Amino acid sequence: MGPANKSQLSPSTFWLMGIPGLEHLHVWIGIPFCSMYMVALMGNVTILAVVRAERTLHEPMFLFLCMLSVTDLVLSTSTLPRMLCLFWMEAHDITFDACLAQMFFIHSFTAMESGFFLAMAIDRYVAICDPLRHTTILTNSRIAKMGAVVVLRGVGFFSPHPILLKQLPYCRTRIIAHTYCEFIAVVKLACVDTGATKRYSLSVASVIGSCDGFFIALSYVLILRAVFRLPSREASLKALGTCGSHVCVILVFYSTAVFTFLTHRFGHNVAPQIHIFIANMYLLVPPFLNPIVYGIRTKKIREYVLSFLRVKFS
Repeated sequence: MGPANKSQLSPSTFWLMGIPGLEHLHVWIGIPFCSMYMVALMGNVTILAVVRAERTLHEPMFLFLCMLSVTDLVLSTSTLPRMLCLFWMEAHDITFDACLAQMFFIHSFTAMESGFFLAMAIDRYVAICDPLRHTTILTNSRIAKMGAVVVLRGVGFFSPHPILLKQLPYCRTRIIAHTYCEFIAVVKLACVDTGATKRYSLSVASVIGSCDGFFIALSYVLILRAVFRLPSREASLKALGTCGSHVCVILVFYSTAVFTFLTHRFGHNVAPQIHIFIANMYLLVPPFLNPIVYGIRTKKIREYVLSFLRVKFS
């Protein structure tokens, strides 16, 4: 068991517990987590390399996909390597500054992930509902501006998190009952009233998530309406297959996010290991699934990768 209070641990350090009650399974839990991270790493790097190399892929959909891939790489790399050190090497200690940095990357890039899902939904809406004006509506300039807005929103709304936590006194236990530095888990360690800080964090997360979720849902409702009006049954089925896989990834992202949010707000009786496991899925599954759904299932990317492999090994 790790240190229990301030007198036993330097004020500049926290102690990550991992998954409470499942410490004896940490080594085994780390194996699928590592596998998912490796798939996410290779998949997202492959997407970036393919889009960069193939000029015909410099289209709105693939440019947004590259932004999503960069977000996934940062999001997974800011959590997984540190988590695996905890699981496999029992490296529980984390400095306060490293904890704040990890927290900032997690929350800001999660908001960016949500924003890029919205941008890609808008792109699909324009491509299906107004295909003749797709490239004139979503020009490179507008794509860059949309990407900049998503990044600035994530950084702007979540920069106060580490600043607020840096100013709080911590006189309780230094043990974080989690696998990474989650905002609420760290706030609970402060020895002053943190109601306003919690409300700010939950309010920002709920506003961003609900707004993005609403407009994503609206985009796909309009897309479905347009798809069912297509004269060709083959075209309708193809569009439905593409949109269906996209919606599945988005549902996984938002369902785990909503569960985590509601657990913080109302789920005081939820077992901590369930909450922490779902919180980990919230960070691990989207970066793992996105390259598969948006990459492998995308014909142009799949054909380029296969042709490259044939040339490489012929």
